[in-house]
Amino acid sequence: MSEKRTLAEQLRDTLAEQIVTGERLPGARLDEADLAETFGMSRTPVREALKALAGIGMVEYRPHRGALVALPTTRRIEEMFEVMAEIEATCARLATLRMTASERRELAAIHGAALTLVKAGDLKEYASFNNEFHDLIYRGSKNDFLAETAWATRRRVLPFRRSQFRVLGRLQDSHAEHDRVVQAILSGDAPGAEAAMRGHVGKVTTVSLGQVTEARPEQSPADAPTAGLAIRPAK
Repeated sequence: MSEKRTLAEQLRDTLAEQIVTGERLPGARLDEADLAETFGMSRTPVREALKALAGIGMVEYRPHRGALVALPTTRRIEEMFEVMAEIEATCARLATLRMTASERRELAAIHGAALTLVKAGDLKEYASFNNEFHDLIYRGSKNDFLAETAWATRRRVLPFRRSQFRVLGRLQDSHAEHDRVVQAILSGDAPGAEAAMRGHVGKVTTVSLGQVTEARPEQSPADAPTAGLAIRPAK
């Protein structure tokens, strides 16, 4: 990965965090020159970061005004998570049926290593292991299109998904939810793995939306979270 791309990704994540937490409010202007000066980089990675944020609905471009903060409505975020839950649940079910023995061992190893990070309270490294955990399940589905779709959707919700770890005790809960997924996969329980993953993403949805709502308490009742939308039980 090039240095320029790395800078763009870092800025994208920083701005996304500021938007989700309310540090940068909807409608606020995102001037390329100002951002480049503030973060000590050229305008090229700034432009790339803003385009990436526009792709997930966190930035919008308006004539004569340029880039503006455009945090998606709570309903929109909820809908993205609902799709994510179904995609990941399908990945977990197929991975249970199709993962190789070596992939199952790798999944167990990653999950085990993550426990050490949970005990240490290492949020940054846990986030990295979390990505590896989900990626292995995506790939374990043996459906390239599904895996690509899972990652594309994950990137769209990632800024909101990341906010869950600001909640006390969420790290431990996340690992416990992963454990239910892992045990189901290792035991060959495809329906169980599907349900466990759907429940996991549903919990992520609830916690993450709580963080977003807290950052913008002025939202209207019509924009408030709809309980249970992303955690519908399997039929």
